[in-house]
Amino acid sequence: MGRERRDESTAAPRVTAVGAAAVDEWYAVSNLPEPDGGAFARDVTAAPGGVGANVAVALDRLGRDVGLVSRVGDDEYGRRAIAWLADTGVDTTHVAVGDESTTRSLVLRDPAGERAIVTTGESFRSLQLDDATLERTLESAVVFVTAYTPDRVARRLLDAVVAQSAAARPALVFDLSGPVTELVGRGTAPETIHGYVHHADLFVAGGVATPAYFGSDAAAVERLKRVRTAKVGPAVLTHGAEGMTVVANGRVRRFDAFEVDVVDATGAGDAFTAGLIDRWLLARDAPTAIDDAVRFAAAVAAINCTERSTQAGLPTRETVRQFLAERGVDPTG
Repeated sequence: MGRERRDESTAAPRVTAVGAAAVDEWYAVSNLPEPDGGAFARDVTAAPGGVGANVAVALDRLGRDVGLVSRVGDDEYGRRAIAWLADTGVDTTHVAVGDESTTRSLVLRDPAGERAIVTTGESFRSLQLDDATLERTLESAVVFVTAYTPDRVARRLLDAVVAQSAAARPALVFDLSGPVTELVGRGTAPETIHGYVHHADLFVAGGVATPAYFGSDAAAVERLKRVRTAKVGPAVLTHGAEGMTVVANGRVRRFDAFEVDVVDATGAGDAFTAGLIDRWLLARDAPTAIDDAVRFAAAVAAINCTERSTQAGLPTRETVRQFLAERGVDPTG
């Protein structure tokens, strides 16, 4: 079981994540099929997923107070997603239940660890941000938004945060978690992403999404160097096993990923983002340099890769501390 659940009548969670709570159906296939080809699934399992839920559960596992804004369907998948969240400390007050089919992903994984993912279901695409949910979300210290969030929700949230005074607004984290073509009619529109590039306190983009939106990795770095000033905050581009690029204060730095025996890299990006939120935006009592925050986040992601599925390997803070100490990295930052 997770940590003790909080009283829903209390103040908003310190972190609010806006993103899907989904069901991942895993097919361990003999091969990833070519066009007109086939494959055989040796094992089929179901596990919790969804970018929003992954980030929320990762932060909960690290001991943070976190809530989730999401929407599931009134079906078997939705009930399963809610049941999984009930075994964590994540506040699900604003996880709505609708008539649509629950968002879920079909994950094909071959023996070498290569993957193909197909997502379906209308529940998260139907998410609405009512006044009460928006008000409570804005009371959090940190708000996380994934690019898979419907544009009307992502835009309203961005406008509401930017409209607040600097002293009152929450720190805003945006994860460009999918290529533009995949987001059309489903997630955040390019015009809204542009707003997050300029206003998010922390901007994270994955290896596939970065060139799809910016044109190339090099173009992304040059644009972010102009935009991500000390006043705005850093941007982090992730490259899987090849490491991370941090753009902050006009400077560009490259960091290596930790080497581990990878069982499954699905969800590593979400784990990494949660680690960044934890060490960069929440460690106000012991401020952390972005370099140390990136190393901490890389450790969270690496540990998660040693277990199958997106949430099974999410580590506790003590696990991360031991992992870093074993590699000669100061776990306190």
